[in-house]
Amino acid sequence: MPNEMKTEDIQPAGEKHRALDAFDRKILGELTEDAGISYAELGRKVGLSAPAIHDRVKKLRASGCLRQTAALLDGTALGKPLLAFVHVQTVGWGATKELLLIADLPEVEEIHSVTGDTSILIKVRCASSGALEAFLERLHQTASVKSTNSYIVLSTYLERPVQANITTF
Repeated sequence: MPNEMKTEDIQPAGEKHRALDAFDRKILGELTEDAGISYAELGRKVGLSAPAIHDRVKKLRASGCLRQTAALLDGTALGKPLLAFVHVQTVGWGATKELLLIADLPEVEEIHSVTGDTSILIKVRCASSGALEAFLERLHQTASVKSTNSYIVLSTYLERPVQANITTF
């Protein structure tokens, strides 16, 4: 299944446990803002040469800290203005292979195994409430799905990728 990943699988590959310094965190922060930035511009922003940036980015990729460079798309502009979170209660333990086949649907943005009253949390972006209803109908055809609760987003105040900085208390 595409992009199937478990939390325990998200570990640095290659250069295991490479400690991030302030420059690495600045580089990652800038790439989060603009993944298409040139090494020369990135170097200017963080105070390093383009070759030094290239080397650090290569090491960040090898360590697994930088998994991929991606474009962030606007759901409304793409005709998918309805954002919903679907809590799925399953029979037995969580994610079955059959249930995870929904990852192939373009409306599905995230699938998480969670604690609490639900087994699976799915982030879905659809064209309309009718499209969400069709998605839920398809979801309920899966044998392991016992019930769902859907939460439609009215307003989004913050939506961003993982941040490189860490808050210290």
